[in-house]
Amino acid sequence: MDLSVRKTSALVVEDRSWLGDVDGTQATRSVTLRTAAFTKATHFPLGVLMSGTVLARYTSGAYAGLYGPYAGEASEVQTATITGGPSGGTFTLTLSGETTAAIAYNATAAAVQSALEALPSVQAGDVTVTGSAGGPYTLTFGGNYAGANVPAVTATPSLTGGSTPGVTMATPTPGGGTATDGLDVPRGFLWNSIAMAEGDGNKGAPMQERGFIRPSNLPANSGLDAAARQALGNHFIFRD
Repeated sequence: MDLSVRKTSALVVEDRSWLGDVDGTQATRSVTLRTAAFTKATHFPLGVLMSGTVLARYTSGAYAGLYGPYAGEASEVQTATITGGPSGGTFTLTLSGETTAAIAYNATAAAVQSALEALPSVQAGDVTVTGSAGGPYTLTFGGNYAGANVPAVTATPSLTGGSTPGVTMATPTPGGGTATDGLDVPRGFLWNSIAMAEGDGNKGAPMQERGFIRPSNLPANSGLDAAARQALGNHFIFRD
C-alpha cells in the first residue's frame, strides 16, 4: 500500500464576504481557466486561486475562448513643467478642446486641479494634481478616465520674467492596457476558490457575471482596479 503524499496545498476556508447579495450561483456560468496564465507569486501564492479574482477572456490567438487573469489597465499620468524661471504671468491648460481659466505661474497643485475640474467634461475624481507650488505638476487621471488613453493636455503660457518662460507637457505613463489578446477587458469574478499549482492543466470554474460586490473584502490579489470597476459597472454594483 502506497501512502505517500502526491500533492499538498494550503487548506483555505472559502470566503465570499466580497459578495454583496444572495444572487449566488444564479449569476454564474462555467468557464475554462488557462492555468498557465496565472503566476504563483501573484495569483496563488498559497496554492489556491481565491474566489473574487477578476477574470478576463482570451479573444484572439491560440487560447481564444479560455479565461485568464485580468491584465489591468494603467491610469494615465501627464506632467506640466514651468520652464525659464518666470516671476509672473499665467498659463492655461486645454483638455479635449476645453480650456481652463488662467492659472497663476506659481499656483498650488490644488489650484491647478480646481481649474481642470471646472472644465465642463471633467468631474471630481477625474484628475488628481500633485506637486509643489509653481510645479512641476503631476496629473493622474482616474474616474471617467480610469484606464483610458487620455488626449494630451496642451498648455498656453502667458508668463513674464525669467528667460524665455514656458510650460512643457509630457506623458510619462500612457493610459490603457498593453494586452492585445483580450485580457485587458474584465468579464467577472471567480466564484469558487480553486487549488492550483504550477504545471497544472486547464481547469473548469464558475464565474460570477452580475451582482453586488464589496471591494474591500476581495482578496488582496484580486486584480480589481479603477478601470475594471468602470468596465464591470453595467453588470455589478460596488458597495464600498
